Amino acid sequence: MEKFQENLQEAIKAMQIADHMAYVTFPLVNEQRLLLKIFDEIHKSILSSITAILNYECLHKHINIYTDNQENIKTFQKCAREYNISDRQIKTIMEIIELNIDHKASAMEFVRKDKIVILSDNLRTRTLGIQKIKEYLLLAKELLMKVNQKTKG
Repeated sequence: MEKFQENLQEAIKAMQIADHMAYVTFPLVNEQRLLLKIFDEIHKSILSSITAILNYECLHKHINIYTDNQENIKTFQKCAREYNISDRQIKTIMEIIELNIDHKASAMEFVRKDKIVILSDNLRTRTLGIQKIKEYLLLAKELLMKVNQKTKG
């Protein structure tokens, strides 16, 4: 099995976990902290999809893969047109990546009303609710379908 196919399998698995947690588990238990776990799975799915794109393009000698993640993200943004990924989708993907970085580095996270509030070191707050999670999940599904379509044909 090619490396990009392995990445696609990882992306599918993470997306299925996130989908199940968002639409089955979360409404059942209604625990806001579960949103962070769902977000982590969505992030994992999107990163695996991006890695699949990069590995597929590298296999066909269209690009090089770098050890620096920032360079790989820039390379992905250039490849995105080939996969019919819109500027809005790229912007949202970058938002998810930034939010994950903030989440990992955050000093504190707490529940406020029906959202998770992530407080960064510079006291900037970011909120994460179920609606935002569902938007991110939809994006992950769309990205996965586009990658799957391109790599199959």
